[in-house]
Amino acid sequence: MDELAGIILAAGEGSRMKSRTPKVLHCLCGKELLRFPVELLGKLGMTRIVVVVSPANREAITGLLGDTVEYAVQEARSGTVGAVESAASMLQGQSERVVVIGGDAPLVAEDSVRRLIDGHIQDSRQMSILSGIVQVSQGLGRISRDLGSQQNVLGIVEANDDTGRTGEPIEINSGVYCFQADWLWENLGKVGAGKSQERYLTDLAAIAAGKGDAVAAVVADDPDEVMGINTRVELARLEDIQRRRIRERWMLEGVTIMDPSSVMIDDGVAIGQDTVLLPNTMLLGSTSIGSGCEIGPGSVVKDSFVGDDCRVTSSAMEEAVMEAGVDIGPFSHLRPGAYLETGVHIGNYVEVKESRFAAGAVMGHFGYVGDASIGANVNMGAGTVTCNYDGKDKLRSVVEKDAFIGCDTMLVAPVTVGAGAVTGAGAVITKDVPPARLAVGVPAKIVER
Repeated sequence: MDELAGIILAAGEGSRMKSRTPKVLHCLCGKELLRFPVELLGKLGMTRIVVVVSPANREAITGLLGDTVEYAVQEARSGTVGAVESAASMLQGQSERVVVIGGDAPLVAEDSVRRLIDGHIQDSRQMSILSGIVQVSQGLGRISRDLGSQQNVLGIVEANDDTGRTGEPIEINSGVYCFQADWLWENLGKVGAGKSQERYLTDLAAIAAGKGDAVAAVVADDPDEVMGINTRVELARLEDIQRRRIRERWMLEGVTIMDPSSVMIDDGVAIGQDTVLLPNTMLLGSTSIGSGCEIGPGSVVKDSFVGDDCRVTSSAMEEAVMEAGVDIGPFSHLRPGAYLETGVHIGNYVEVKESRFAAGAVMGHFGYVGDASIGANVNMGAGTVTCNYDGKDKLRSVVEKDAFIGCDTMLVAPVTVGAGAVTGAGAVITKDVPPARLAVGVPAKIVER
């Protein structure tokens, strides 16, 4: 029997998002909301994680998470109790304790949940609730405590039924629970339906208190952790909080961020020490930035690798690679499949797609290189274009090492320019150029140098 199992509630309709996309699949800082609790429970060492889905969102969620978790289907809209009951057959007798968490609370911290679990075990509780002290409840239930001691939890008062609020800070329920497993399965059936005919886990707190069972609420250190998402306004609010956290974490790790509020860094990004991020820069997806780099201003780098000591000036990268000591921009674009080896220089208004520039190659001014191999120390003149598409197929161009490509050269693929060869300004290369020869004209011909 496992010590801990996890249940993630992801079957809600999320109607207030007003979206065809299930709420838990909306992204925060480049990551789907549902990934946050899945990763959190994994960090806590749980090997049994059941995600409760609905018939409507099952396919989309299983497509995202695959076989990394187990799935239970909540066939009917029956509240959070119904969601947990749908996982009962999979987990009964399989673990000593069960952690339940919503799929729409991305800011819950590992330390808080670990503290919740540790206190639950130490005090031999039947139910433990993660709570937060906030000024505004945002529709979340209030923790009701004994008026005398303010220690014993008496229940959870739903926001719609709470008439006793005075405008002072309140303790609210985060929707994160730790249960003694046998107690949970025994008492789920005792929860009755409310006005909406749905049954809620929050009622278990009053059931436990009424029976004299041990129930407690553990306050999170940061009240932002307990806030969930029901609308796009709340999504934007939490994303702003998380992006601030990410920026502060990287600054404490040795990254300089000029004008932090204008810089956007996704959750999956890695950045080396002594890198400088200039204003209006976006690092997205699974991007990795090396040390000693300068990125920006106004650069967008997505799902790309940037080595040490590189510069990306007012340019865009997507699914591209820059080895060490490479600089691009301003106003250049590395599209998917672009690969720049050490020491490559790409200047302004250059677009590179599915092409590799070998070490030391240079393209200083406007042009397009697609489906090409550019050799070491090649100079690509201003206005060079690889004509890689014949209307049906994408065809490759090869420029071998030490070649010199004159301004406004058109390389009509498939074509090879040999090592040390030269093309004249305005040449249209339709046939291979032998090594160390000169090609000029339209169409280009080989001439003596």
